[in-house]
Amino acid sequence: MHPSSLPSVHGIGSLGDDALKFIDLLSCMHVTLWQVLPLGPTGFGDSPYAVRSTFAGNELLIDLNELAAEGFLGLEDVLQVSGMFFPQRIDYGRVRSVKEPLLDKAAVAFLAEGGSTEKQFVAFCRENSFWLDDYALYVILCRLYGDSRWFSKWPEDIKRRKDSTLASLQKKYRDAILNVKVIQYFFFRQWAKVKAYANEHGIRIIGDIPIFVASDSVDAWCNVKLLKMDDDLQQTASSGVPPDAFSADGQLWGNPVYDWDNHIKTNFAWWTDRIRNTLKLCDSIRIDHFRGLSAYWEIPQGEKTAIHGKWVQAPGQLLLDHLRETLGPDLPFIAEDLGVITDDVEELRDNNRLPGMKILQFAFGFSKDGAFDASNAYLPHNCIENSAVYTGTHDNDTTRGWYDKLDGRTKDAIRRYLECPDDQIVWEMLRAMLMSNSRWAILPIQDLLELGSEGRMNVPSTCGTSNWSWRMPRLQVDQWRMERLKDMIDRYGRYDGKA
Repeated sequence: MHPSSLPSVHGIGSLGDDALKFIDLLSCMHVTLWQVLPLGPTGFGDSPYAVRSTFAGNELLIDLNELAAEGFLGLEDVLQVSGMFFPQRIDYGRVRSVKEPLLDKAAVAFLAEGGSTEKQFVAFCRENSFWLDDYALYVILCRLYGDSRWFSKWPEDIKRRKDSTLASLQKKYRDAILNVKVIQYFFFRQWAKVKAYANEHGIRIIGDIPIFVASDSVDAWCNVKLLKMDDDLQQTASSGVPPDAFSADGQLWGNPVYDWDNHIKTNFAWWTDRIRNTLKLCDSIRIDHFRGLSAYWEIPQGEKTAIHGKWVQAPGQLLLDHLRETLGPDLPFIAEDLGVITDDVEELRDNNRLPGMKILQFAFGFSKDGAFDASNAYLPHNCIENSAVYTGTHDNDTTRGWYDKLDGRTKDAIRRYLECPDDQIVWEMLRAMLMSNSRWAILPIQDLLELGSEGRMNVPSTCGTSNWSWRMPRLQVDQWRMERLKDMIDRYGRYDGKA
């Protein structure tokens, strides 16, 4: 569950008391893993996989009550926005219009009390200057020009990062830039508290890194040479996936692709910083679209679909070798190895001893002769130890929603496999997952609540207000659900008694 899905009177989940209470809830059920989506600031479409910075934190997750308790906001500030939002879904536009002015106000108050010289803040700015200085200026420029598409909407000298122009902007907007840095300080300080509380309760946090960056991100603006972009600062190719059984046209994501030769020349410095920074926020990392580290689908710029792309090799092994040398021998990664997976991708995963992902919703199919395919690698009895098994991910429907939409033949095969009636499908999927040999077993919170499709987090290749907006209406789980999950976790040996 992403922190944005936590209940809150301020329109979006936050890193305050509700996050700590959620950890208490997990601890009571003997859950020892909490997986989140990327924690960066979202842009157009509000997807956590298209953030405006791979290093920054999502300011909207900052808890206002905590800022008020510290004296940076008044009680009336937080009370006046309470109850303005629907509890079931996030209205990102409205949340921004309410929270951003209050965050600015809190930053001003922090600085007015001498925060600019506070040791912790000074240290934060110094240690994160390699990304924070550029990000703070980028935020101000996005506001100034009303657009994050730096490559087409900003003046030429700013697009090209002319030193004298950037220095002038830094001086002109000094106070506003400092406010952005303070707000980032608020985020990282609050998240550090949440992570420490989780770890103290025996819960490790699994983070997430999208393999590509957004074209309108500060990452792209500051690292043009690391991307395939021409002299006019336009990307020459886009990322995506080829046509498959789910999409005749494939998927055209639009992200710029990497110029891997320049990553090699710089000794993967940007990737190293990225991974190191993410590991400050979490204990393990899921590498989204891991197959792109072996080979990725490159689509020429101007194409309307992903049909006319091609596979391009990537130096994944060189990158992983460098990360191992720099960060330590045991890379705490989960390889998201879903989609079109070829032998080279499996070799990259297995040669580096990385666990892959097993999705139970993909497990139930039939062979060409019409018989149930008992050899499917995602079936619980086939899951290997070095893997993480899921009922579904943020891109899947909930298990209840998925099952309800299946044809009668597939439903019958699932009932026979799990030996249960329709009304127990979700729980028996959870049981099968926990009984599997996979090292890690992870379920969406929606499946614990047995929600239907109304609880779905995202529908891939769509852009709508329902994506990324689901929230728990209240931080409560029926006692019997908690006890039943706890019993399963204990019974199948997935709790070591240390939480």
